[in-house]
Amino acid sequence: MRTKVTLVLLFLNVVLFAYVFYYERPLRTRLAALEARRAVLPPEVAGMTAFTRATPAGDTLAAEKRADGSWWLTRPYEWPANPNAISRIHNELQFLRNETKFKVADLATTGQTLADYGLAKPSLTFGFTAAGRTFDLRLGDDTKAGNRLYLLSPDGENIHVVNRGLADSLGLGLADLRSPSIFTIPVFEVRSLGVQTATLKTRLRRDAARWSFETPINARANKADVEVTVNSLNSLHARQFFDPRDPALERAALDQPALRVTLEGNARRETLLIGGLAPAPADAAPEEAGTVEYRFARFEDKDVVFSTALPAQPFNLLDVLRSAQEKLRDRHVLEFDPRNISSLTLAAPGRPDLTLQRLEAAGAAADSWQLVLRGADGQAPSTRPADTAVVDGLLERLQALVATPRASAAGSSGFLTDAPAAADLESYGFNRPEREITLTLATTARTTDPSSLKLLVGTSPERRDAAFAKLDNAPSIYQITPEILRDTAPDPLAYRQRLLRKLPAGARITGIKLVTLPAGEMIFDLSVPPDSDLTPEAVATASVPEAHKPALAVLLEQMRTLRAKRFNSDTFNPERADHEGAPQPWTFRLDVNLALLGGDGAAQPATTPLFLTRRLGGNTMLAGTAEFGGVTFELTQELLDALFTLTYADRGPPPAATDAPADKPQTTAPGGL
Repeated sequence: MRTKVTLVLLFLNVVLFAYVFYYERPLRTRLAALEARRAVLPPEVAGMTAFTRATPAGDTLAAEKRADGSWWLTRPYEWPANPNAISRIHNELQFLRNETKFKVADLATTGQTLADYGLAKPSLTFGFTAAGRTFDLRLGDDTKAGNRLYLLSPDGENIHVVNRGLADSLGLGLADLRSPSIFTIPVFEVRSLGVQTATLKTRLRRDAARWSFETPINARANKADVEVTVNSLNSLHARQFFDPRDPALERAALDQPALRVTLEGNARRETLLIGGLAPAPADAAPEEAGTVEYRFARFEDKDVVFSTALPAQPFNLLDVLRSAQEKLRDRHVLEFDPRNISSLTLAAPGRPDLTLQRLEAAGAAADSWQLVLRGADGQAPSTRPADTAVVDGLLERLQALVATPRASAAGSSGFLTDAPAAADLESYGFNRPEREITLTLATTARTTDPSSLKLLVGTSPERRDAAFAKLDNAPSIYQITPEILRDTAPDPLAYRQRLLRKLPAGARITGIKLVTLPAGEMIFDLSVPPDSDLTPEAVATASVPEAHKPALAVLLEQMRTLRAKRFNSDTFNPERADHEGAPQPWTFRLDVNLALLGGDGAAQPATTPLFLTRRLGGNTMLAGTAEFGGVTFELTQELLDALFTLTYADRGPPPAATDAPADKPQTTAPGGL
């Protein structure tokens, strides 16, 4: 059975092969030959390099393909050709097929001439060059039936009947054949942008992904703004072309143009001259009114004058080009990557320098910082852990520091001067700057010595609403907001590690108690057996008011991870705290009983007291402790709110504060925060 099936399949394969070999292949060959006989033009048309089109009215249009592969119109004027229109013409010629044809020599036998087919004076003559040969096509009249027309072959021997679409493609209007865009250098290829006014020449150059000014100053450019400008230039379209005899050209002012705009690409450049105001074209849309400005323009190396619509709202291209030195400049004062900063030094007149140093020792956390405090005369500097989030925030603010224009000064840019005189340096406060901020960059593989940036910040008695910045090795002076002075104060407390305590694994809270001072009245006292832990679950079952349980759970969590909102002092006075120059007595004491694991694994009991003032404002309450080297700090909002619930909510509002001598703590009756 299997043998029979195999033989049948083999026989069918032989039959199929014979069919393909003896019938289909010859059929395909005959069809290909028939298709070739219908072709009007030879295969060389695929290499078309130029063409000319003429009409009986004398209108002539010519185009050529240049070395870079682009097509350009050369008559009636030189202009980039529309690639889509050229492709349409080229495809139409390559795939031109006739429906039928007949010999010109046979016309005499029927008493007809070329004029009977509209070929004596053709409606359109199209000549093109390909493979070094020239071909001429003459388009005649439409046929009486069907969408066809008569075409005289390039050798003049045959009249072809072809599809009417040929006339539509070869007869495209000048507006369709020319490229709508003005600049031909694509955005990704642009290497430089030049803008020249009557008084100033500005040039920007791209280096990899960065843009920078070369003239009139050496400065960084704003990459995004430059690319928006280049994109806007590439989006410009020619709206109206003017005859050289048009009287409107008297207002063109292109002999002394208002602007010369140059784009440079790979071994080519294009310079556009922008002149005076041009009339709006007839096809201008009503919605363009007020959003664009029509200007006369032409290319520097070409004679054709046209108008273009420069955007005016919301992006005023003309204004940006006229003020490119300021509009396209990078407003950032500093350029650095925060990840590459190894240290940061803050200096102010009359105050010790403060250095923040990134820890790079083996085993240190990836983003850990430390404070380096200058010691007294003859003493070594001391170090303390710094708060990483605070330091990172400072670096972010420095990185985002920008030139800020004066709100009251129209046209102000924030760039004050790029060539300051000695009087300028003195008036802007750089003879004795309020801040000296030094950023040290980590050593890279290409250099053995770390580089650094040093920013000077000055002030002027006449300008309390602004500060001024400059790099010590650059002349440019920027106007900036004065908040930078607050953000960069060399205050060690501002950068000290906010995390005071985080209980290690295995440590337990066995009790927590809050009493008033100095009376010692108990507000609450909650404890568990020494071998237990005061967890939120334990609080849920404790004999305390239900309204207090959520606050107690938050309080316990805050005691396990004790964090300062900000530091008030790096010392602790057991009698009082100082807040904004006024003494504030301790009103409460919070005792936390801990069970810490000793070296032998046994639990070691410890009690940590935390002294608290009354609530000094909606979000301010001070705490102090002799632990952590002695410190006074503000409570976080979460801890403050929890204590408020446990005191003020049930005990009534706190009494008004009374003045007390600085050497005697104020007595406050038991009450709220």
